[in-house]
Amino acid sequence: MMRNSLVYYLHTSVMNDLISTMFNKKFLEELFKPQELYSKKALRTVYDRLAHASIMRLNPASMDKLFDLMTMAFKYQVLLCPRPKDILLITFNHLDAIKNFVRDSPDIMNQVDETFRHIIEVYGCLPAGEFQLIRQTLLLFFQDMHIRVSIFLKDKVQNSNGRFVLPISGPVPWGTKVPGLIRMFNNKGEEVKRMEFKHGGQYVRAESEGSFELSGDRVLTLGTNMYSASRPVETRVSGALKNSSLNTKDNIAARTLAKEELNFLARLMGGMEIKKTSGPEPGFRLNLFTTDEEEEHAALTRPEELSYQVINIQAAQDQQRNEELTRIMGEFEIHDQPQQSTSKGDDLLAMMDEL
Repeated sequence: MMRNSLVYYLHTSVMNDLISTMFNKKFLEELFKPQELYSKKALRTVYDRLAHASIMRLNPASMDKLFDLMTMAFKYQVLLCPRPKDILLITFNHLDAIKNFVRDSPDIMNQVDETFRHIIEVYGCLPAGEFQLIRQTLLLFFQDMHIRVSIFLKDKVQNSNGRFVLPISGPVPWGTKVPGLIRMFNNKGEEVKRMEFKHGGQYVRAESEGSFELSGDRVLTLGTNMYSASRPVETRVSGALKNSSLNTKDNIAARTLAKEELNFLARLMGGMEIKKTSGPEPGFRLNLFTTDEEEEHAALTRPEELSYQVINIQAAQDQQRNEELTRIMGEFEIHDQPQQSTSKGDDLLAMMDEL
């Protein structure tokens, strides 16, 4: 009973700390500033700091694994969204899920709702061309990342080389018709001929458009919890294929990769190692591997180009250090007209040090 209470407390504390930091007003203001796209290293650094904004601690190998899962899942969602504007629906599905974690925390709930309203205000009226540019920019960012994920391999939406498989069935984008018909018109705009062709898929017309309001039916499932079916997940860096015809081994490889559940943070905490600290709050180390030996092996075998510098951050911030940092930053304060940031995340990272 006491163990369950501790797990619940730690889960609630971790989720509240992480979400509160993610939706901090200053943090979001920096994100919404017009600026160049962050580099992969800058994104990884921001991710590290967000992940360590609570009492949770991950070592480099577990952090690499978690980052790979996050990037590949988001790449999959952006790649398969039916139309560019549906990126908003994917984002709203993310935010809807986050709101479910903080139902009992009104202050944090208000932070998330305020972010909702800000996104609707900024992006709600963009034309289709702008959304297409956003989508292409995101896909260019992730184009060289081909990390194999067991859940994608088992569902056969990812090949053994780490590349995703585009579907040839399901609903077509909202506002479009099912392919298979060619209509020809004369110079007066009158239809003069029709031709049918076989498209080779099983497409259906979209029943309705997802809601772009603060709450409602998003219709689109991309961006919802893809682990809700309690499927285990693990990642492996894809290497050169020795034989491209070994399709029958894909399912076997996927089952071998699938060793640990990453559906819900509370489930992971069930087997965590509690560490005693001298501070007022407990801390814990989260391991996303089955054993410590497997974790050490993953760290040693990870390619250098996919490794990132890990930043250790204290869970309880040192007040004296923060005051000193604030004083130093105050000496460099510039009162001239602000300019657009082109530091690719430096301003954001500096601001996160103050949180």
